[in-house]
Amino acid sequence: MPGVYVLAEHDRGVTDPATHEAFTAASALAANLGESVVAVCVGSFDSDFEIACSQYGISEGIILTSPLITDYGPEIWGQAVADLLKLCDPRVIVAVGTDKGNEVLAQASARSDMPFVANCVEVEHKADWAITRTQWGGSLLEDVTVSGDFLFLSYAHHAVEPVPSATPSEVTLQLLEVEVDSALTRTLVQERTTLTEGATLSTASVVISGGRGVGSADAFAPLEELAELLSGKVGCSRAVTNNGWRSHADQVGQTGTRIAPEIYIACGISGAIQHWVGAMASKNILAINTDPEANMVTKAGYAVIADLHEVVPAVIDEIKRRRGTT
Repeated sequence: MPGVYVLAEHDRGVTDPATHEAFTAASALAANLGESVVAVCVGSFDSDFEIACSQYGISEGIILTSPLITDYGPEIWGQAVADLLKLCDPRVIVAVGTDKGNEVLAQASARSDMPFVANCVEVEHKADWAITRTQWGGSLLEDVTVSGDFLFLSYAHHAVEPVPSATPSEVTLQLLEVEVDSALTRTLVQERTTLTEGATLSTASVVISGGRGVGSADAFAPLEELAELLSGKVGCSRAVTNNGWRSHADQVGQTGTRIAPEIYIACGISGAIQHWVGAMASKNILAINTDPEANMVTKAGYAVIADLHEVVPAVIDEIKRRRGTT
């Protein structure tokens, strides 16, 4: 069955919110190609997958099953996705460009000897595939042309805004058993350690980060208090982790976590390109800095040119006053 096939990223059957970006991108591409969209789930299946398909107007879903696929594994998932080329004759296989999405499609591409273009922002097909994708951590847009009838592609994470369908669809699911080599189970997830509960840095709607200007590990206390008041998360720049003030898990940037909150409050952060790459998908950015020429200030939609050690406590006091909790 031809079509635009989209990989649903999930953890033990629970669909990752990033998959909604892929569903939206796949629907737009399918309209360009005159094809239908088929959602694909590898291994574990939960009703959440069917619900997500319905919400995004996808009426066809495939569950790729095998007794060997007991959890996530890049090799075994990649082989299962590669087998779709023989089982279903897809026009293109799409995923969102998270670490997992790119890893699985890279495996599938290598195993099927078919092209893979990662981190796309625009895709069209006329005589050939015309693609714009991000390079250098998002600081460069590259236009590429790919010949051939089929390819794997991933859309850059946070490049597509998820848009549910106005009319939920009735979903038909098909189970397909795939034959995979038992040797591929060598990279299956064996156990997990939960570091945080609830929203994470990458999914929080409010992120408050501190840079070198915060001054010390202890000086992050007001940022923590403000984040708690706004139900947000605290991040930091690379300079902070280099100084040992906070864990690398809190780092926002190209080599840290990429975020897309409703608002990003950058306190005492100069805004090096590596940090900007991690923060540029934020819907709104407020920079608090004493330097009006700092890169983060010039790129931010809003800026307060002042000492963060005065501004942040003042904001906290005003929030408490308005809530009647002072």
